[in-house]
Amino acid sequence: MTTTLELVDYTDPRARDLRQQMDTEMGARYAMNSAPADELAAINRVLAVKTSDVVATVIAVTDDGTPVAHAALRRLQLDGRTELEIKRVIVASSQRGKGLGVAIMNELERIAVASGAHRVILQTGDKQPEAVALYLKLGFVPMPAFEPYASVIKGSLCYEKALSQ
Repeated sequence: MTTTLELVDYTDPRARDLRQQMDTEMGARYAMNSAPADELAAINRVLAVKTSDVVATVIAVTDDGTPVAHAALRRLQLDGRTELEIKRVIVASSQRGKGLGVAIMNELERIAVASGAHRVILQTGDKQPEAVALYLKLGFVPMPAFEPYASVIKGSLCYEKALSQ
């Protein structure tokens, strides 16, 4: 089975479904059901993505039309600068290990370079070792946890990657 990458709107139902799968998986992984309500509300506010900030959303779709991977690129104000942040990277569990994470990340980097960005940044959590391994494999390097994550989400791991122009 082959897959193709599609540039879609952040509100595309297929993209939304993949993000819901991610929320379910991460909720279980981080035991979000046992978090105090005020803490959970703060985390959800920090993780929320305004569609007006999204630069690009890329999904991978199998030849039978099934969406199997997702990632988005958004503008984020950080220390008075506009940064491009990679958000909501998910590969369906049945499709992991097939290079889709690499392909979708490479596409976002291509889009970021085309927009004139000199780096991309991202945040992940300390209970996602496979995500960390992917980012390190792709040349991302650790950076200090940045806001809005640093003060709200314990275990935030942040990374950056310089882009060639």
